[in-house]
Amino acid sequence: MLNGKFQSCGLAVLRIAVGAVILTHGYQKVFHMHLGGVAGFFGHLGIPLPTLSAIVVMTVEFVGGILLITGLATRIPAALIAVDMLVALLVVHFRNGYIKSGGELPLLLLAGAICLALSGGGCGSVKRA
Repeated sequence: MLNGKFQSCGLAVLRIAVGAVILTHGYQKVFHMHLGGVAGFFGHLGIPLPTLSAIVVMTVEFVGGILLITGLATRIPAALIAVDMLVALLVVHFRNGYIKSGGELPLLLLAGAICLALSGGGCGSVKRA
């Protein structure tokens, strides 16, 4: 059973790392870009309902990052973050050149979020669903 413990701890490392990166992006949107800046950016990209989309993304990234770091209900925020990263890849990074636009990070975050949505948060989670 030691192998299972290592897997659980590995998921915790992934959960905390993905949560920290996502929280950083959410923090930037909430406290530096603000709603108007994010909505304007989304409108420029052609994302429908840019203000509503900005509110959703800001909430998913900021609150979702906190939830991942703490391990609260890991699967739900991880699934929402996976959708967020998929949209970022499709709308921004694949359109503007995957490597040129820094698409590697959203792809890694997408993969990590999918892993966490499917497997849960591992050891140290407040809720291990």
